[in-house]
Amino acid sequence: MNPELVQSPRDRAGAGWQAAAIAVAALVLMPVLALGLFALQGSPGLWAHLISNVLPVAVQQTVILLLGVGIIVATLGTVTAWLVASCDFPGRRFFGWALLLPLAVPTYIVAYAYLDLLHPVGPVQGAIRHLLGYSSPREFRLPDIRSMPGCIFLLGMVLYPYVYLPVRALFAMQAGNLLDAGRTLGAGPVATFLRVTLPLARPAVAIGTALALMEAMNDIGAAEFLGVRTLTVSVYSTWINRSDLPGAAQIALAMLAIIMALVLLERRGRKRQRYAAGAQRSQPLRRTRLRGWRTLGAMLVCALPIMLGFVAPACYLVAAAWSRYRFAGLSPRILEEAANTAFFAVVATLVALLLGLVVTGAARLRPGLLTQSMARLSTLGYAVPGTILAIGLLPVIALVDRQISAVSQTLFGAAPGLLLLGSGAALIYAYAARFLAIATGGIEAGLSRVPRSLDHVARTLGRNPVQVFRQVHVPISRPALAASGLLIFVDCVKELPATLLLRPLNFETLSTHLYGEAARGTYEDAAIAALIIVVIGILPVMVLARTIRR
Repeated sequence: MNPELVQSPRDRAGAGWQAAAIAVAALVLMPVLALGLFALQGSPGLWAHLISNVLPVAVQQTVILLLGVGIIVATLGTVTAWLVASCDFPGRRFFGWALLLPLAVPTYIVAYAYLDLLHPVGPVQGAIRHLLGYSSPREFRLPDIRSMPGCIFLLGMVLYPYVYLPVRALFAMQAGNLLDAGRTLGAGPVATFLRVTLPLARPAVAIGTALALMEAMNDIGAAEFLGVRTLTVSVYSTWINRSDLPGAAQIALAMLAIIMALVLLERRGRKRQRYAAGAQRSQPLRRTRLRGWRTLGAMLVCALPIMLGFVAPACYLVAAAWSRYRFAGLSPRILEEAANTAFFAVVATLVALLLGLVVTGAARLRPGLLTQSMARLSTLGYAVPGTILAIGLLPVIALVDRQISAVSQTLFGAAPGLLLLGSGAALIYAYAARFLAIATGGIEAGLSRVPRSLDHVARTLGRNPVQVFRQVHVPISRPALAASGLLIFVDCVKELPATLLLRPLNFETLSTHLYGEAARGTYEDAAIAALIIVVIGILPVMVLARTIRR
């Protein structure tokens, strides 16, 4: 057999795919690089103003928010994962997948729902006053949910599944003999958990916590609704309210520094993951049967985050949406916004999957340090909040629009105006760059199941590298493509910061409609839009639950 037929890395087609992967990585990194360049264009006094008046409060509130959310998600995610994986009690199987349900509700929708539920004249406080015999909010009222503790609590109730998922998977793979050894040395269940189980789970806890904190950093709706002025809220208000793009870019750089610290935390946890998974299981993990008050306690611990993070806001949305529908019917505006949301989400999903195929195809057809590095760089967009991507894209897209208008004016005597920004192409760019990591990771997982021997067989049958990838790799990886596409579509539907900054004028999606109504305090008018987003968000939860059952 001729070796040239089976060694694809040196093929010209592989070199072309490698160049395409470099281009994709450059497209993802361009907004971040442009952000730094554009931040330098601000006046010298701007930095002094930001450092003295904006950044101290924004950084302080952001750090406090991240610390609080980190403590809640790490504690709640680890404890619930341990109960479901290591203990046996009534309802354990139900809680195993139901604990994922808060992932279906975006943080800004949870805040929007609780603002109405816990309002001084809302249903919760009204019921409490009725039970206690009070007749007016002046006589009795709960602490205002519009506060830092309220924001920390609500974000923690929604984001804990980011810790629950990897920690539960790690607990399920732990060696039963390690836990038995701890018990034979005199350690009880709690001591075994603290001295054996928890130390082994630290890398997974670090990874999940870092991901949850990245989502908290990307939040803009919940923080603004609840009166917490984070860096993300400061970026948005500086750009929209003051029309100060250089100032917004400079604040975004401070956000980027915190994000990089979280990425380093996640990478460090992932590096130590080998130690956590290194002990091979010699006997299955035996679950501890809980009895008496421990059973009730386990059920309560698992049920509470589900009730607060999903059931309560979902029930409120159903009731408010039904009330709105009975009063005014289904508005054509909602249908138009749903169509806008679906169109941009579908287009961005297809673009992200196509770019993901390019990146993973290059790594498969021409393996090496360069292609692997490009594959890693192309996934950095997921670690960058939508606000930073949008601020970095604005000057670049605006420059391209001006150049297109100048050329069109010269050649045809008419300028098309903001072609890219006005058509929504910039929004699709932001979606694809931000969620490309999902496509790349999913397709890589699918390709890892395709043995190299299939490549060699196809090459001996006369197929070139591109044909091998198209006729062998893609069909086998179709389930991974479908799952990745579903996750990207749902994330595009829920994405709020990038949509707020890059949407065309007089263009609304479900998320921006909800944001606008909640900002005006007309909560019921946005209930139908919020309910549609939650229903769509349940789809990936169903996929994750099915995967866990398998």
